[in-house]
Amino acid sequence: MAACIEGGVDIVQLRDKDLPDDQVARRSAPVQRVCADNHVPFILNDRPDLAAAIGADGVHVGQDDLSPEEARRLVGDAAIVGLSTHASSELTHALGPDPAPVDYVSAGPVVPTPTKPGREGTGVAYIAEAVQRSPWTVWVTGGVDPGSVGELVTAGARHFVVVRWLTEADDPRSNARLLCRAIDDAVARLGS
Repeated sequence: MAACIEGGVDIVQLRDKDLPDDQVARRSAPVQRVCADNHVPFILNDRPDLAAAIGADGVHVGQDDLSPEEARRLVGDAAIVGLSTHASSELTHALGPDPAPVDYVSAGPVVPTPTKPGREGTGVAYIAEAVQRSPWTVWVTGGVDPGSVGELVTAGARHFVVVRWLTEADDPRSNARLLCRAIDDAVARLGS
């Protein structure tokens, strides 16, 4: 993970849906240390109560987890709260009439991915919609790599959730740098 951060990763999320809390807490400790040493926020997935208990910088909740309101209540106002969205209706629900108390939403997965088994891809059109409609930062999920970011940047994306491109890499630092360069180049081509 330190290599990924050295390569340009600027936020880290621990996601393991199947482990009991005590094991997640044990796995979180070294991740939190590396993140803190590098001034990179550490986000825990799905478990606001555990995120608060271990002092994570924030929590990310999905559509089937605790509500963003409950997550915010558990982690406090200073913590980062993120929410997964996979469709227009989920984004509409988050938007309100009383908008969800989140700092960002994720949109995707753009394409089917092993990290979301059984979930169909949203396609790039949903990414463009989420970026256009959302008052929050939008993080794009699903199949992000240097070859895919150009189209996603054109759709308005500027923030990306990356799993396999980094975790399956022989050299995660190099892969992170390649991805950051691809994002920067795509944004520069658009002039934004």
